[in-house]
Amino acid sequence: MLSVQEAEAKISNLTHPLDPERDRQWISLDEASGRILAADVQSALDFPYWDNSAMDGYAVRTADLETCSAESPVTLDVVMEIPAGHNPQQGISAGQAARIFTGAMMPTGADAVVMQERTQRNGDRVIILERPEPRAWVRAKGDYYRAGSPLLYDGTRLNAPEIAILATAQCAVVAVYRQPVVSLLSTGNELITPDQTLQTGQIIDSNQPAIAALVQQTGAITRRLGIIPDQRSALKKAIEGAIATSDVVISTGGVSVGDYDYVEEILVELGGTLHIQSVAVKPGKPLTVATFPNPDANNPRPILYFGLPGNPVSAPVGFWRFVQPALKKLSGQSHGWEPTFIRAVSRLALKADGKRETYLWGQLVLMLDGTYEFDLAGGSHSSGNLINLANTNGLAVLSCDRPSIAAGEWVLVMQVS
Repeated sequence: MLSVQEAEAKISNLTHPLDPERDRQWISLDEASGRILAADVQSALDFPYWDNSAMDGYAVRTADLETCSAESPVTLDVVMEIPAGHNPQQGISAGQAARIFTGAMMPTGADAVVMQERTQRNGDRVIILERPEPRAWVRAKGDYYRAGSPLLYDGTRLNAPEIAILATAQCAVVAVYRQPVVSLLSTGNELITPDQTLQTGQIIDSNQPAIAALVQQTGAITRRLGIIPDQRSALKKAIEGAIATSDVVISTGGVSVGDYDYVEEILVELGGTLHIQSVAVKPGKPLTVATFPNPDANNPRPILYFGLPGNPVSAPVGFWRFVQPALKKLSGQSHGWEPTFIRAVSRLALKADGKRETYLWGQLVLMLDGTYEFDLAGGSHSSGNLINLANTNGLAVLSCDRPSIAAGEWVLVMQVS
């Protein structure tokens, strides 16, 4: 049985990112939210595109205002008005100013802006009440970005800020990695789908909808293969088909030591290599990780198989801890795919048996002073109690050498989403 850290390292080593050439797609910027850049991006434009005003006020020459102060104001002639989007057709000379608005292009000759609150308008003239520093309230051309230099890098996830950057750089089409294909299947004769009528002894499958949602959050394409009965032939056929058409296959159930737990036997029969069969973690001790040769003989990247336990808390906890980082790395994301751990103060006492690294679910709360507190979910922390998993955004980690934590003590918490 591997430790959590050993399993994490092994999975990371088995996970090979998509290839920036073989797995590249060109898509419009409107479709790019959540996708991963597959090439560095440059722009032919400086940003700002030209010198412009950061304030409503008056564009001036600082040479005219060297002696200016509230006690000794200077009066200038206002020779034009420059709204945003207007290209000024003239410059300003000695003794002149231009009325200017935020974002408007600076006229030639002007080297500073005096905000309107520090002026008094008098017809076609303006009284300046303070001496500005050169470049005051001026956003100079190229201050934020120089044309031809790297703008965004290969492996960057495109969220709202990156979309805005690409838009302002007029990158209407971008190269991104294709979305990994992840196939999901649940195993068990006892399982039914949420839309079926529950009969005595049956269990509604919550794992496949939950894991599908978690997979989609990573940006992958989800193929839901449904519930596969505990029949070797049916299960083998389903897994074989999934391996042939997916980048990753995730099953829930069938990876323990019961009489109907066939998954690992089938994986070996299909030519898979088993790398992990159990991990010293609670919940989620039975964890199967296997690899298969890629159906494309020219592609060295293996197909990954994750067999998660069937208990309805063990499955998402196992996904958060072991599968989610692998999917993010596989997708081409260059950084930020590792789990994030935060030190927090536990509001309640936490306790584990010390035999396995234990993850207790609850809410990570950001306090006003910037510190975090962890609020343990109420009720039983059984791997079968799905109900108190609601609103979970953190998993408190109790190591084997620190199995109990008193209220008010710090605890390491893994962020989840």
